[in-house]
Parts: sequence; structure tokens; C-alpha cells
Amino acid sequence: MGNSYLWVKALHIVFVASWFAGLFYLPRFFVNLATVPADSVAERERLLLMARKLQRFSSILMWPAIALGLLLWLFYGVGLGPGQGWMHAKLALVLLVIGYHHACRSLLRGFEQGTNRRSHRWFRVFNEVSVLAFAAIVVLVVVKPF
Repeated sequence: MGNSYLWVKALHIVFVASWFAGLFYLPRFFVNLATVPADSVAERERLLLMARKLQRFSSILMWPAIALGLLLWLFYGVGLGPGQGWMHAKLALVLLVIGYHHACRSLLRGFEQGTNRRSHRWFRVFNEVSVLAFAAIVVLVVVKPF
């Protein structure tokens, strides 16, 4: 496949890991925001500012991760051909993660508008979705179980 393939693959891994780092941490802000007392305006605003910046940064990282993944798939043929069921499962999980990313933006908007009704416990569980998706994607890519 050549040297360019290895560069694209390496960059894809870097951008995916960076994007997921944001998805791992952004819901932690939601946990903290859900526990902020109503009279702690400064703390709430500080957490919202940090969450907004992380959400924007994660969004920027998402696009090259997706573009490089599509390049690997469509140009270099990774996951194409018979016996590549793992790629179908991975793509389904990537779509789930993109939805999760957008759900995070929507949840952040709820905090910004003061309309959040979910508890810090709900956000603790919600936080685990990205971790489980990341683990499943890594296993699919490395082990290729089907």
C-alpha cells in the first residue's frame, strides 16, 4: 500500500483519539454542571465556558477523523471485500458516535438555556457510552472478529 497509506492511517488514529478525548471529558462537565448550586453563577459560567470550548475543539477534530477514515476505506480499500463484516459494525458504531457527539451539543445547549432536567447520575451513565463505543471500535479494527 505504500508510505502514504501509513501516514493517512497514523493521522486517522491521532484525530480519532483526540476527538474521543473530548467526548470522554465533555460529559464530565455535564456531571459538574448538574451539581452546581443555583446561586453559584460564576462556577456555572466557568464550567459552561470550558464545556463550550471543548465541544468546539472536539467538533473540529471530528471532521479530519471522519475524512481520513473515509479515505482509508474508499481510496485504500480498508474493510472492502468479502469477510469484512467488522467494517459494517464499525461504521454503525461511528454513526452512533457522531450522534452522541451531536447529543452532547444539544445537552450543552440545555445547560446554556437553563433547561437541563437530567441528574448528575444520568450524566455519569451517559459518559460511559463514548468509552464503550471506543473500546468496541478498537476491538473491531484490531481483532476483526467477523
